[in-house]
Amino acid sequence: MVVCLTVVSLVCSALLGGMYALTAEPIAKANADILKASIGAVLPEGGELSEAKPVEVGGQASEYYVSIVDGTPVAYAVKSTTVGFGGPLVLMVGITADGVVYNTSVLSHNETPGLGAKCNTDEKFMNQFKGFDPSSKSLTVKKDGGDVDAITASTITSRAYSLAVDNAVKAFNSIKGE
Repeated sequence: MVVCLTVVSLVCSALLGGMYALTAEPIAKANADILKASIGAVLPEGGELSEAKPVEVGGQASEYYVSIVDGTPVAYAVKSTTVGFGGPLVLMVGITADGVVYNTSVLSHNETPGLGAKCNTDEKFMNQFKGFDPSSKSLTVKKDGGDVDAITASTITSRAYSLAVDNAVKAFNSIKGE
């Protein structure tokens, strides 16, 4: 009996390990494609993109990219992670050289479908961050005295999204030395 269970366990372990080996590369490629598309979505077109550089965002190690035109940085893409209602909410935030949010893109989330998951599909919610100037507006939801309209019935997700953008702006300011 013990021998039989051992053999079954070894076969299952080998199959699981084989599946991991078969899927690791396609998963890594898919994640790289998502990252590349997200960076492209949050930066103005026409710039040459730098390699990833390390930065601390919201107390966590992260990375940023610089879009360079004629040797001058014109925009930055900062990866920012916060915790939403369903777990980690990971954004890529594009910020112009003058500190204005150019665009945002969701890299990953585990928010509730039909509620918090709207952070990735609700155009009204996402578009309010385009052109957002954090030097003259507050990156908190209106319910908390800020300037961001929350997603209906998804205040926690809206707060997390706003915090991720705010953390990216703070990281940008530290990169720029402000």
